[in-house]
Amino acid sequence: MKYSYKLSDAVHILAYIEIAPTVALDSVTIAASVEANPSVVRRLMASLKKAGLLVSRAGAAKPHLARPASEINLLDIFKAVEVNNALLHVDPKTNMACPVGAHIQQTLDQAYDRVQRAAEAEMGQLTLQMMIDDLRQRQTATPKV
Repeated sequence: MKYSYKLSDAVHILAYIEIAPTVALDSVTIAASVEANPSVVRRLMASLKKAGLLVSRAGAAKPHLARPASEINLLDIFKAVEVNNALLHVDPKTNMACPVGAHIQQTLDQAYDRVQRAAEAEMGQLTLQMMIDDLRQRQTATPKV
């Protein structure tokens, strides 16, 4: 199974832009922090910009948040970068002649929809500012080497 790291990387990008506004904020520098290809960072930043979470313009490496971090939540970021917003996926291939296979898709669709709604409600409560505050707290708690 392939996992998507788009949400994780998008939060990383937005937090980096907010925490380190005085450093170069070009895609190469940000990509070094994310440990990703600069083209991946550019695509994510374009999605964040399209969703109204990030302000940037071509030729100027000075992106900034479109609104305060306290007004951007994980659900906003998730919906901006994930093409398919479903967290869980039902296997579309089952044996319809089987008593389980004939109904498992509908059963799981119902259960997964419940999980999706709960996850989205929780993501809506977690702000980018909370992530940034946690990062800063961890940064100050980590001893300097």
